[in-house]
Amino acid sequence: MPTPRIVIVGGGAGGLALATRLGHTLGKRKRAEIVLLDRDTTHVWKPLLHELATGVLNSSMDEVDLRGHSSAHFYRYQRGSLTGINREQQTLQLAPIHDEDGQEVLPARELAYDYLVMALGSVSNDFGTPGVTEHCHFIDSPEQAKAFQRDMINTFLRYTDPNLRQHAQLTIGIVGGGATGVELAAELFDASRMLNAYGVTAEDHQTISVHLIEAAPRLLPGLSERISQTVKTELESLGVTVHTDTAIKEAQAHQLITGGDEVIKTDINVWAAGIKAPPFLAGLGLTTNKKNQIEVNRTLQSVDDEKVFALGDCASCPMGEDSTVPPRAQAAHQQAKLLAKNLVNQLEGKPLADFRYRDHGSLVSLARFDAVGNLMRSSASKGLFLEGWLARQAYASLYRMHQLSIHGAPKTGLAWLVDKLNRYLKPRMKLH
Repeated sequence: MPTPRIVIVGGGAGGLALATRLGHTLGKRKRAEIVLLDRDTTHVWKPLLHELATGVLNSSMDEVDLRGHSSAHFYRYQRGSLTGINREQQTLQLAPIHDEDGQEVLPARELAYDYLVMALGSVSNDFGTPGVTEHCHFIDSPEQAKAFQRDMINTFLRYTDPNLRQHAQLTIGIVGGGATGVELAAELFDASRMLNAYGVTAEDHQTISVHLIEAAPRLLPGLSERISQTVKTELESLGVTVHTDTAIKEAQAHQLITGGDEVIKTDINVWAAGIKAPPFLAGLGLTTNKKNQIEVNRTLQSVDDEKVFALGDCASCPMGEDSTVPPRAQAAHQQAKLLAKNLVNQLEGKPLADFRYRDHGSLVSLARFDAVGNLMRSSASKGLFLEGWLARQAYASLYRMHQLSIHGAPKTGLAWLVDKLNRYLKPRMKLH
């Protein structure tokens, strides 16, 4: 009997954690061939992208090389972009791969599977707003984060020459008052201080203007009102101008137009409002919702095909009678853990378990010295409210937990030690 092949599409938090678990439970024992398919050769934990965007995070230190990781954890990595699924023949169609000069490295090809897991994450939702694609940065991938950082540093440098300034103050507009928008707004002020300390620019943080714009009545609408109000107070104390109940109807070069026709002048625009699954998922022949998420049942199997699973932000998994699992990193990790067991059960002919989401709380980073959130939530309790240094330590531990899930304890301990040493050996900010 041939060895079954499990293909995981997407090397984000959930997909990489699942590939690692299955590599050790099935791949190591040759009970199944585990293949991780991703268009990128490296992995960066998505909640850290706002730090990568401001240069606080050095991607060369925190990215995971998927080729090296796969060889150490008993799965196989393939580089490629999914373009279609033939569910009758159980094959994936992959786009050709080109190098930096546009030369074809690998032609379009097919990849067979016995079981398929979609773990493609999400991207920002521009809601069809005119001008967003042309005039706003997105922070959905390491490449986009690095593009924002280059633009940010160039804009800071430009402001050292009065003849090149667009406005009286260097102004950054961030659309979206969720976690990404809030964390980026706070990180920008810390980044501006470091740019000044390293002599990149003569500007100090007092000359920066950051506008954080949210269409809902308050920031972080998915979290408690206490967290929302605390975050708003902290951001305003840094100097962020917070706009709530404010929708953006158009983005233009160096300005944003609100629904009330107010013009917010900017040097750089960032769009971080809402999320959706990658649009091409809606054309794969699987049932999807309005956000392009694949409809799955509680076992994380597609409602159309029991051989196809989905997890994380690209999956719409029921939770209760009229709600779905929220698109959070902790949900993706929990689903990866369950799915690793369910795929083993599938191979052994055992019944599959239902996914039950457990909300362990939420933490929001406000640059390197502060954070706000709550922990140990349950259906009967709002959890323990945290802020300040203690919340920052709890926030940092979330990344260590992710590292544990993909590296194990020894390597995670070494990574922690290296991070501590690099605080003394390297600049706190990546400047190129």
